[in-house]
Amino acid sequence: MYDYSLLPNRIILCVDLRSFYASVSCIKKGLDPRYTKLAVVGDVNRSGSIVLAATPPLKALGIKKMARLYEIPKRPDIIIVNPIMHTYMKCSNYITGLALQYVAPEDFHQYSIDEFFMDMTASIHLFASNPCEFALKFKREIYERTRIESTIGIGPNLLLSKVAMDVEAKKNKDGIEQWTYDDIPEKLWSIRPLWGISYKTEMKLNRKAMHTIGELAQYPLKYLKQSFGVIGEELHLHSNGIDFSRIAEKYVPATTSIAKSQILLRDYSIEEFIVILLEHIEEVCYRLRREKKCAQTIHFSVGYSKEYGGGIKKAHTLNRATNLTYYPKEVSFLKCVKDDSLAVGGR
Repeated sequence: MYDYSLLPNRIILCVDLRSFYASVSCIKKGLDPRYTKLAVVGDVNRSGSIVLAATPPLKALGIKKMARLYEIPKRPDIIIVNPIMHTYMKCSNYITGLALQYVAPEDFHQYSIDEFFMDMTASIHLFASNPCEFALKFKREIYERTRIESTIGIGPNLLLSKVAMDVEAKKNKDGIEQWTYDDIPEKLWSIRPLWGISYKTEMKLNRKAMHTIGELAQYPLKYLKQSFGVIGEELHLHSNGIDFSRIAEKYVPATTSIAKSQILLRDYSIEEFIVILLEHIEEVCYRLRREKKCAQTIHFSVGYSKEYGGGIKKAHTLNRATNLTYYPKEVSFLKCVKDDSLAVGGR
């Protein structure tokens, strides 16, 4: 249906820092995350607090993200800690600096505190003979400098690099996986359930007998557009491994504000959401300081998943402008939002 020879064929790396919060917390204590059982929870003093991250040895015991604190066995070899957001952000910024040795800023995109994209198309020839060779070199550099393990997906566009990383790189011994357009029928189309699609949309597709990416890819485009509109066309393109977005083509608004937004791939509890909010506060304040600016009014919004609909918006003006990261005020502000609108399960 699509002529892949006419599509963009770039060298995109999607880098994920494995068990990032838990690994950084281990290293901060002088421990090796490969052999230490450690969990980062929202609040160590609340038995129902959610596990935000766990090291591989603890995951091997069945304790993973979304588990509750009371589910973790009370054992002397298991360490439970609160998140240390400032340290996580500092480490993330350091690794960003490593990445920017190899790509121009416009070819780098920070997806989240522990995941980013690099467009190596213009610079790969300066550092390696092929993408996998560079990925292995960069992966080793991250580990040698920080002791943080990583996984890397490589693809001809942002979508395929991300899926390659999520689906296969994490399972591979070397933590690296490269997909090309030729891999789409065998590797992408076999994925089920439907990857990266909201619950509500997936249920609609299931009712039309689409349960795998391949079934979605083979479904007539005109019927998808009739049922889902513009989103239907996007679903069809993505299910065929097609993504025209470019890291370098960033929209620069004519505004004096500094903002950070993120679309989450699943519903988050309020405990998890606090961590996401603090990540955003860290980054926005860092950008304010970098640009030597201060802010006085904070705008805050949360959109719920389509299954629930709606969302909330709040604004708060500080007594004076600042660019300093200060948690207590922001956390109390979030608690007010929680009390007013029960912002649980938001995206």
